[in-house]
Amino acid sequence: MSSMSLFYDFVCLIYPRLCDACNASLLQHEEILCTFCQQLLPKTNYHLDEDNPLARNFWGRVPIAHVAALYHFKKGGKVQHLIHQFKYKGITEIGTYLGESYGKDLLQSDFFKDVDVVIPVPLHKRKKRKRGFNQSEIFAKGLSNVMQIPCDTKTLVRTTASKTQTKKSRFKRWENVKEIFDITDVVTLKGKHILLVDDVITTGATIEACVNQLLAIPGVKISVAALACTAG
Repeated sequence: MSSMSLFYDFVCLIYPRLCDACNASLLQHEEILCTFCQQLLPKTNYHLDEDNPLARNFWGRVPIAHVAALYHFKKGGKVQHLIHQFKYKGITEIGTYLGESYGKDLLQSDFFKDVDVVIPVPLHKRKKRKRGFNQSEIFAKGLSNVMQIPCDTKTLVRTTASKTQTKKSRFKRWENVKEIFDITDVVTLKGKHILLVDDVITTGATIEACVNQLLAIPGVKISVAALACTAG
């Protein structure tokens, strides 16, 4: 065993590196997720299926070209723990890692190969200042890095700080967000294929509100990608 490996093992005894999904110890070559979680976390593969349950959730509501999410979200599951570590513990490396990983998947799909720009669902500036980051933006920038397309954080803005959505019904969620987004520029993205990015999609109310604003851009095509979803 090399001296570097011995030093690594010694450091890990004091500062253990743990999988952010299951808390198992990470091996030297592992990052963010252990090999077990990389293989067995519940991926949706919706990026390969145009007629998937998440896409159907938006039928008759707003015109979205393609809808996909990396993971299935289940309360109390490992994906929820992973997102909690990212969103509330401030481990932003999780968002970048998963965004870059999912970007590779999206590039293998004919549905997402022609995306021109990535736009994250924005946080209100007051909430972003309090948290220190926008989780959707971190994930979106990971996608942007791998897909080699720009990440636009200026065009879609949140004008009002909405109340938490956690315990609201579908209608109440829609009421809570329907008029809190705005567009700052309807010219620059004219005719572009936009990939709108969120962290977790539940009822889809936030995505619907964002899409309704983005449709003000002439000739725009909108697809959606999320870190996780409850549909399906």
